Amino acid sequence: MQPKVSDPEQARQFAWDVVERLRAAGFQAFWAGGCVRDELLGRIPADYDVATSAKPDEVREVFGRRRTLAVGAAFGVITVLGPKSSGQIEVATFRTDAAYTDGRHPAGVTFSSPEEDAQRRDFTINGLFLDPLSGEVHDYVGGREDLKAGVVRAIGVPAMRFGEDHLRMLRAVRFAAGFGFALDGETRAAVEKMTHLVTTVSPERIAAELRAMVSRPGRRRALELLDETGLGREVLPEVAPTDGDAASRAAWQQAAAVIDALDEPDLSTALAALFETAGEERLRHAAHRLRLSNREVKLACWLLDAVAALGDSRAEELAARPWSHVQPWLAHDDAYLLADLLRARADCGRGNAGAAAWVTAQAARPKAELDPPPLVTGSDLMAAGIPEGRALGAALAALRAKQLDGEITSREAAIEWARR
Repeated sequence: MQPKVSDPEQARQFAWDVVERLRAAGFQAFWAGGCVRDELLGRIPADYDVATSAKPDEVREVFGRRRTLAVGAAFGVITVLGPKSSGQIEVATFRTDAAYTDGRHPAGVTFSSPEEDAQRRDFTINGLFLDPLSGEVHDYVGGREDLKAGVVRAIGVPAMRFGEDHLRMLRAVRFAAGFGFALDGETRAAVEKMTHLVTTVSPERIAAELRAMVSRPGRRRALELLDETGLGREVLPEVAPTDGDAASRAAWQQAAAVIDALDEPDLSTALAALFETAGEERLRHAAHRLRLSNREVKLACWLLDAVAALGDSRAEELAARPWSHVQPWLAHDDAYLLADLLRARADCGRGNAGAAAWVTAQAARPKAELDPPPLVTGSDLMAAGIPEGRALGAALAALRAKQLDGEITSREAAIEWARR
């Protein structure tokens, strides 16, 4: 996936320039794939791809070897580097693919025509070409009609498209949910029949699709489609509903509603919602299997624990607790995500609205109030005669609690308490 760029206008201009230079060199060149789909839907493309009749070496001759990367040259793809604010563009030679032997890559490619190139792509809405210079759309697969009708349809025989790259089944769900489209009947039937193949996809690619699903509009529908098609049982077997299990389906649907209500959706927060009833052990198992980052795992587990500690209390109950009991949650760097999750739970009837409002208000306090510097350090206590080890750690923890609760307010008093 190409990196997002900071300036959409400059990215667009660079993509226009790439096509123009290829045309000037005597080659066919069009914008291709998702950027065309987004253009026709009135959206700003996240990135641009160019398809051309120029072969990889010819693309490098046009743009120069210092401004091109040949990482994907074996598949006819050259990356053209633009100015820093414009990002980079993948320029792919029109091609047909040989058989896919690993569920992701073709065994080889043959350079071909735009018509043949369109046939190898995944969905009709992604199989369009656009001439940015004239505004003409080239549609060899019926993608414009499917865009108008709001349908995600595999190009050609769906089972063949999914057999080539098993991740396309998850992409079908993501596109349908994200655009508010329906899954074409034959396409959906193929997904439901082939769900077991998605487990052959690398965990990292599955995790990337899940991140995209739960962090964008349409995330509730994405989770519903994962359940309805059976893909959920393959990618999140630890928590996805199973046939005949009304309780697990109700928990999944309720979690989907909470995730949909989030203002700051990300994978960690979504996992905390999905695994609220399943527990931390299952969450860690899923995170390990999907090879999530340590940051994502740690945050998801922290949110899960925080919801258990605060989520179902009333505001007056939280306010009555010793400050040292609630301060570690509120002073955490990700307390804003906790506040968002508690609010979303309350909005969906799954938690106390007063508690959510109280946590939100407390977490918004100045950092100096929420997390004042400790009165003493380990060195201070060792100088006072407390040996290094467990006793030192216990003393520091106890003093911190007394400081937060207002029982000890000075360094001298803290050291005197430790001596006693």
